[in-house]
Amino acid sequence: MERLRIAFVITRSDAVGGAQIHVRDLVCALRERGHDARVWVGGHGPFVDMLRQRGVPVRSLEHMVMPIDPRADARGSWELRRELAAFAPDLITLHSSKAGVLGRLVGASLRVPVVYTAHGWPFVEGVPRRSAALYRWVERGLAPLASRIIVVSEHDRRLAERARVGSAAAVARVHNGVRDVGPRLRAKPGEGPPRLVVVARLDVPKDPFTLLRALDGLRDRAWTLEWIGDGPRREPAERLVASLRLSDRCRFVGARDDVAERLARASVLLLPTDREGLPLCVLEAMRAGLPVVASAVGGIPEAVVDGHTGALVPPRDPAALSRALGPRLDDPGLREREGAAGRSRYEAAFSFERQLEATLEVYRDVLAGRPRVVGEPWRIDDAHP
Repeated sequence: MERLRIAFVITRSDAVGGAQIHVRDLVCALRERGHDARVWVGGHGPFVDMLRQRGVPVRSLEHMVMPIDPRADARGSWELRRELAAFAPDLITLHSSKAGVLGRLVGASLRVPVVYTAHGWPFVEGVPRRSAALYRWVERGLAPLASRIIVVSEHDRRLAERARVGSAAAVARVHNGVRDVGPRLRAKPGEGPPRLVVVARLDVPKDPFTLLRALDGLRDRAWTLEWIGDGPRREPAERLVASLRLSDRCRFVGARDDVAERLARASVLLLPTDREGLPLCVLEAMRAGLPVVASAVGGIPEAVVDGHTGALVPPRDPAALSRALGPRLDDPGLREREGAAGRSRYEAAFSFERQLEATLEVYRDVLAGRPRVVGEPWRIDDAHP
């Protein structure tokens, strides 16, 4: 592929979650290959610093904000258009919902091809009905402005099909992947008392309350819990820990830069959540050789094989979570076997190299002018309003 100018646009810099890590790794990989890849992001948060530390050119957008605000969004569109017109990219790639909305409008006005990556649809199960209907309507209307839509899981591809977002030819499923680490950062999940870990922002849709109630039912076992991540649900979660008298066993350590090192010291990764795309923390745990016990939502079942690499449980069900976790607390051999199986699955299906090559193939197709969203429509009999 010839040297390209590629603009990455993402909504938030105040939190460093899966979408931000996804963008960081892609941008760095493209720059390593000689492409001029740059980032535009809302605000001046820690994600900006993370990119600059890696030598990635990044521009902060003052008016790219999360809430729907017609005045701010109009300013945001103008600001983004001015910035991208000056850069003159060959390709615009968009990440997260607000960037996806404004960026598609700007891309159309500049006549630059756009690839929109949906890191989880805003009309997923669990979103209030009226909000979901509005988001479906918006995504249907904007879909023709993207040359391709990338979804990170088969679950999200099927959601797009049911919602009639885009067309069958326009939506490409590219599973997330994570870069490998050396043997020093491989876990030994069967050694010592079980050390449970969660790597997730303490905000909707993550559910620390179900997890803590599940652990309350397992207080007769030896375990400790470390939650890596911060957010508005931290304070109420800490209050629940205190009320359950689990303060000596549960630690909330905030956002950390040493996640891989902490996973290497853990025994089991937990992810209690109401909805997801394909969370990177699950793939990072599999990379480390940890069993995963997680909610059976979104793309998680595409990575975690129930009874083989860990366990899948219904969301908001403390009793089911306790039942799934109990055997993994009691049996070090089970943790070792499931962790090894997870590592093998990571190597086979969720490496960063696989994700990068699949993403580049989408870019090549778009830049070669292969079919845009006028491809085969979704089958109407499979779709729902």
